[in-house]
Amino acid sequence: MGQLGGWELLIILFIVLIIFGPKKLPEMGRAIGKAIREFKHAGKEIQNDIVESMEEDERDSTKSANKTA
Repeated sequence: MGQLGGWELLIILFIVLIIFGPKKLPEMGRAIGKAIREFKHAGKEIQNDIVESMEEDERDSTKSANKTA
C-alpha cells in the first residue's frame, strides 16, 4: 500500500503539469535535483565525520593502552 503504481504517478504528473505549466516544470526539476544532491552530500559529510571520530577514539584508546603497558 506504500508504493505508487504507474497510473498513480501518471495522474500526479498530469495534475502538476496543469497546476504549474510546462515552462515551470524543468525549473522545478532542477531545483529538486539540486536539493537531493545537497542532501546526499550532507549525509556523506556526516558519515565521514562519524568515521573520523571513531578512528580518533580508536587511536586514543590504543595510545592509552600503550602508555599503561
